[in-house]
Amino acid sequence: MKKFDYASSGVDIDAGNRAVELMKDAVKSTYTPSVLAGIGSFGGLFDISVLKEMQAPVLVASTDGVGTKVKLASSVGRYRGIGHDIVNHCINDILVQGASPLFFMDYFATSKLNPEQTADVVTGIAEACKESGAALLGGETAEMPGVYQAGEFDVAGTIIGVLERADILPRKNIKAGDILIGLKSSGPHTNGYSLIRKVFADISLDTFFPELNSTLADALLAPHRSYFPVLHSLLAEVKALAHITGGGFIENIPRILPDDLDAKIQIGAWPVPPLWTLIQQTGNIAAEEMYRVFNMGIGMVLIVDKDSVSKIQGLIPETTFVIGELIEGNKKTQFVS
Repeated sequence: MKKFDYASSGVDIDAGNRAVELMKDAVKSTYTPSVLAGIGSFGGLFDISVLKEMQAPVLVASTDGVGTKVKLASSVGRYRGIGHDIVNHCINDILVQGASPLFFMDYFATSKLNPEQTADVVTGIAEACKESGAALLGGETAEMPGVYQAGEFDVAGTIIGVLERADILPRKNIKAGDILIGLKSSGPHTNGYSLIRKVFADISLDTFFPELNSTLADALLAPHRSYFPVLHSLLAEVKALAHITGGGFIENIPRILPDDLDAKIQIGAWPVPPLWTLIQQTGNIAAEEMYRVFNMGIGMVLIVDKDSVSKIQGLIPETTFVIGELIEGNKKTQFVS
């Protein structure tokens, strides 16, 4: 009778142990005094005694993935940026409700475990967590032959944050005449990559484009930026935030609007980076589709009182753009030239 073991089925326990050993120091570097048990435990333990100092603490949770950007990263063997992508996307998603991150949990799954590849992704996750003061409390590494194709992997994560109930965004005082301020994106972030891969299917990622001053790979794999460092201290001045992710301007801004208001966006109010022109022209994509799928160079939108615009722009240590205003309507995004 043929003898079987786990390795013969395609799962290498030793490789999993080696991956944990390679990522251990990076993970532990994110630990705060609140972390009571992390890597190696069945569950992460996090001391929330600090919440006793808050008036009415509210926990905020979000789960997301990186989408098919992992396919591009895998094709060129660049993995650490994917770790930044998943963390920063999740941080931005709870930031728009006014929350600060407490801890993050990751999930990495692949067809066949490559310890160095796995550790590179998790090291990127740890780096991004550390930059925003979040603990990487735990996670899961799964080797799943037969579920994922050879060489394929996926990464997802869950973030937990906290804020005072009185500070939840969006606020109730949003009104017509409020101004929209846009902050730059670092690239496509983590959205629209199925379309991007189709557009550039016949073009090598190593191709250098003078208008981008980089290779296609460098432009497309730029990590999703976190807006927490530049915005967390300004949240009291802001009425609402919109993270421009999947659905672009058309789907995301209405998520934070009252039923009787529209967002009027001024086309040309900010310089659209050349990557978007390249994508649009190469793929022959309609303008409306571009603004529905991509962030077009604006990754976060602030809604502020018109009398606060100059003050808030002065407090943000980078170039920002007044991209529109709120008008009476029915919870939609309008574009004007």
